[in-house]
Amino acid sequence: MNASPQQAESNPARPDPSVRRVLIHRLGSLGDTVVALPCFHLIARAFPNAERRLLTNFPVHAKAPASAAVLGDSGLVHGYMRYTAGTRNPPELVRLNLAIRRFAPEVVVYLFHVRPWKAVRRDRLFFRLAGVRRMIGIGSEEDMKFRFDATTGLFEREPVRLARLIAELGDAHVEDLANWEMMLTDAERGNAAEVLAPLGDLPLIVCGPGTKMPSKDWGQDNWQALLGRVGAKYPEHGLALVGAPEEAAVADHAAALWTGPKVNLCGRLVPRETAAVIERAKIFLGHDSGSMHLAARAAVPCVIPFSASLPPGIWFPPVAKNQIIFHRPPCSGCMLETCNVPGHLCMATVTFDEMEAAVDRAMRGEPGRRELTVIP
Repeated sequence: MNASPQQAESNPARPDPSVRRVLIHRLGSLGDTVVALPCFHLIARAFPNAERRLLTNFPVHAKAPASAAVLGDSGLVHGYMRYTAGTRNPPELVRLNLAIRRFAPEVVVYLFHVRPWKAVRRDRLFFRLAGVRRMIGIGSEEDMKFRFDATTGLFEREPVRLARLIAELGDAHVEDLANWEMMLTDAERGNAAEVLAPLGDLPLIVCGPGTKMPSKDWGQDNWQALLGRVGAKYPEHGLALVGAPEEAAVADHAAALWTGPKVNLCGRLVPRETAAVIERAKIFLGHDSGSMHLAARAAVPCVIPFSASLPPGIWFPPVAKNQIIFHRPPCSGCMLETCNVPGHLCMATVTFDEMEAAVDRAMRGEPGRRELTVIP
């Protein structure tokens, strides 16, 4: 049984310098890695002398996992093992089992998404068969789920859930910005400064209008109209657009009505350089995305129209400075990547006025708000 957060705080675990090899299991993309940063920091503190490898999924045909683009040379992990998400291929599973046996981790730290309990038990058996005797992060079936706060109507945030599950290692201090540090290098920050040079010394607004999930998409035309309003109201600011290479055209369209200085950086930067750009911003505008998590981890106020495809709260950034617009129609919680409900209600009902008011609050440095609206 894992220690509760309260137990961890009153009886903090001491670092164990005797452990030499630790395997961390975490799948996902950029955002999934960013939200686990406090746990990576805690694991590094708990096992300071260990070689820490990350078992994670690699994009198809890629030589490195998405997590490497976040962790870089931070020292939080020292290497990676390839895992094909969802594989049932016996030769692949045997290969992975043998690779884990060769590494011979003394500890596995399980930082997995919420999944069926049968799958968790199967994972636990797999690691046992690979010779692992100590596993951290697998509690009871109820422990693994997100907790719901009836007073707020929100579910537990993913970084909080992960920290709770490995609390036997100590307190991850999710609220402390130091535990979200990516240890960006001078070169990465220098590259960010170079691409922002066309904006001069203007204060910066960053926007990430693209998204890989249609269910999260507020729409190119909506972003174009909003950025036109924001640019007219705050003409002394420069605009930087961030995203993947395939989002460059979306970004150009979104920024068409911005009359001030602007740069489209989609596809021009690696994620850690994007993080260095975003941390210079006054505010970040965009969807629930990896870029949003890069902004939130640096305490840059985010203004986000959130899809209701997932339960509210799980992927919200902390409330301190962030402005969240969440509309809950009857179909909320659908878990769909592409909306099949006519009108895409949860996103289409988010108005320019709501978003503009949220931008104004963020620009004034007001406390964060969560606008949770029920759509009949």
